[in-house]
Amino acid sequence: MFEYNGSCACGSVEFTLKLPKALSGYSPRQCDCNFCTSRGISYLSDPKGYLSLRHRESLEVHHQGSEQADFLSCRSCMVIVAVSIYIEHECLGALNASLLASSLMLPPTTVSPKLLAADEKIERWASVWLHLQL
Repeated sequence: MFEYNGSCACGSVEFTLKLPKALSGYSPRQCDCNFCTSRGISYLSDPKGYLSLRHRESLEVHHQGSEQADFLSCRSCMVIVAVSIYIEHECLGALNASLLASSLMLPPTTVSPKLLAADEKIERWASVWLHLQL
């Protein structure tokens, strides 16, 4: 496993990301919704990977679109750190790829989750998101 560490802009939320491949093998997914595009967010995940978040205070939770997923941000700097959902009692998520060195990854791929039905979104996320520990 390849391990990467980082934090939000102010350092209040830190993360450890473990991936089966080096970052150079990943193309983050760039959601085309207004929420994500206005913040310049693309997401990195791998169903065989793990993401652990450590935070000094509780995370701010935002809901968008179908309101199924939780967008987790730092209460201090308001940076979206990750997106998460519980599926069958397991927390899954994707990391905001801008918190990593973008030069190490392939260019982002645009995706349109808003075109999927609610159950299709959950099925998709279950197949591509990381195991997440909050």
